[in-house]
Amino acid sequence: MRERGPTVWAVCAVMAAALFWSSSYAVTKQVLEDVGPLSIGAIRFTLAGLLLGVLVRLSRHRPARPDPRQRRQLYLSGFLGITVYFTLENVGVDLSTASDASLIVATYPLMTMLVELVVFRTRMPLLRVTGVLLATVGAFLVVRNGAEIGGSSRWLGDILLLLGGLAWAGYNVLGKRASVGQDAANVTYYQTLAGAAGFLLASLLEADDWRMPGATASSLLVYLAVACSVGGFLLYNYGLRSMASSVAVNILNLVPVFGVIGAVVINGESIRLAQVTGGVIIIVGVALGMIEQGQEATAKPDARRSEPSGTATARTAAEVGPVPDEPKAAGPTAYGVIDGAR
Repeated sequence: MRERGPTVWAVCAVMAAALFWSSSYAVTKQVLEDVGPLSIGAIRFTLAGLLLGVLVRLSRHRPARPDPRQRRQLYLSGFLGITVYFTLENVGVDLSTASDASLIVATYPLMTMLVELVVFRTRMPLLRVTGVLLATVGAFLVVRNGAEIGGSSRWLGDILLLLGGLAWAGYNVLGKRASVGQDAANVTYYQTLAGAAGFLLASLLEADDWRMPGATASSLLVYLAVACSVGGFLLYNYGLRSMASSVAVNILNLVPVFGVIGAVVINGESIRLAQVTGGVIIIVGVALGMIEQGQEATAKPDARRSEPSGTATARTAAEVGPVPDEPKAAGPTAYGVIDGAR
């Protein structure tokens, strides 16, 4: 029973991140009325970097500083998952709708799965593949719906959001490798530094349009930084350490369901039958991915108990190699900062 505990906490953490992130599309759509898409990223992640810096400095269980190679990997993953991804997301939301953006993230598990297959040659169980493909069908219904009723602008926004999935896949795969020996707060801190630096440079392209945002936009920017950036990424990185990245991203398919609700409540957007159908298919896909994850977590302890000691030792040595399929938490320090941050 003890071996299943971390998996339960990891799943809960990723689901909580999904809840935070689900609101970001509708909130970003509101802020775009006052602030440019690149400037939103610069403000959001600079604030997040400052908050994470304080959190890391105050931690009583700080791990050793990453070595130069590990820092480069963390910076690159942060640039991909923050600067590149959120640039595509913010511009995509500006051209499309918050509800489309919420639903298109359903394609991200497929992209992550393909990257894992190419980079790690990871074996994908049938239920996981089925769940991902179902979620992709749901996203196709959303994009087709957007092209039919929104014209070329909305279609282009949807395509940019799809391209963001490739950057997100790179963030997941590279971030999992680079986080070995580091807790979630440290990983998120280094990634956010790189993401904020990239956005600060990119935001100079909007310098001619800079103006002081109003009170509502300012408060929403703080929400994006604290809840969606710091809280969401801390929880997600914590969960990612204990499961395959394609499983973690599959859980994020709950974001579309929550996000469409937020788009309707916050922005007053309407929902068509194609979007409702896509949302139902997405939920089925997530359920299949969760069933497969539960079977995998249950089967591993039973299999190990039945193995001779020599076989179990050899299997353990293989699992803790440089790129494990199901990475384990680095140790007690991996939990300390997250628990304190809550």
